[in-house]
Amino acid sequence: MGPQLLDLLAGLPLRAVACSGGVDSLTLATVAHRAAPGATLVVHSVTPAVPAAATARVLAAADAEGWELRLVRSGEFDDARYLANPVDRCYTCKTHLYDAMADVVAAVGGSHVPLSGANVDDLGEYRPGLRAAAEHGVRHPYVEVGVTKADVRALARELGLDCADLPAAPCLASRLYTGTAVTPARVRAVEVGEALVTERTGVTVVRCRVREDAVRIEVGDADRAAITEDVVAAVLAAMRAVDPGLRTAALDPEPYRPGRAFTLTPVPR
Repeated sequence: MGPQLLDLLAGLPLRAVACSGGVDSLTLATVAHRAAPGATLVVHSVTPAVPAAATARVLAAADAEGWELRLVRSGEFDDARYLANPVDRCYTCKTHLYDAMADVVAAVGGSHVPLSGANVDDLGEYRPGLRAAAEHGVRHPYVEVGVTKADVRALARELGLDCADLPAAPCLASRLYTGTAVTPARVRAVEVGEALVTERTGVTVVRCRVREDAVRIEVGDADRAAITEDVVAAVLAAMRAVDPGLRTAALDPEPYRPGRAFTLTPVPR
C-alpha cells in the first residue's frame, strides 16, 4: 500500500490536500508532505460545521510536520441550498470547498492537483460530495490504489500519528436529519452537547442528532447505561443555551449507527 501510494503521489509534481482533520485526510496530508514538502499544499476549511477539535488537530499537525497550510472559509453557510439540508447537502458543501481550494491554488500561481482522503470503503455509501469532486478534477489517491479505512489506520500507526485510532468525526451538519434546517447555532449546539456527554461519561462515540426541535442522544449499546436522565437534562440545557429553538432531548431507543440522520426523503416528526 505505502509504495503504491508514494508512486501515485510522485506522479503529481504539485498537489493540494483537502484536510478535514479526520484520520484519512490527516494521514494523506502527512504522506504527501513528507514525500515532497515543497510540492504539497494542505487546505482546511474553517466553518461552523467543522468541529473545533478537528481544526485544532489540523493546526497541531501543520505545526509538527511543517505543512504549508491554508485556512479557508468555504462559504456554504451563505448558500440557501446548503442551509435547507436537502438529500445532496454534501454536494453543495464540497462544491464550495473545492471552489475555495481552486482559489488557493490560483493565488499561489500553481497547478496543484486537488486530492481528497476518500477511501475504498466510502464508495459503498451515498456520497454526493464525490460528484462535486469529479466536477472539480479532484483525485482520490486511496481509492486509486485500493486503500480501505483499516489500511489508512494501519498506515497512520506506521507513521506514528496520534490520529490512528481517532473515532469517525463527520461534519456537525451530518447530525441534522435530512430536511432539518442547518444553522450556525444548531451545529454549534450539537458540538456542545456531544462534548458534554464525553466530559460527563467518558463516552467518545456519541451523536446528538436533531430532528426539527428534538434532540436524540445516540451511543453504542455498551454505553447506554451511562446516559442517565441527569446527563440528558444537562445536554438539553447546554444545547438550548446555544440554540433556544431546541425543545426536547432523550436517549435514542436505538444504538449508534453511522449516518442515521441521512434519509433519502425528510423524515416526519
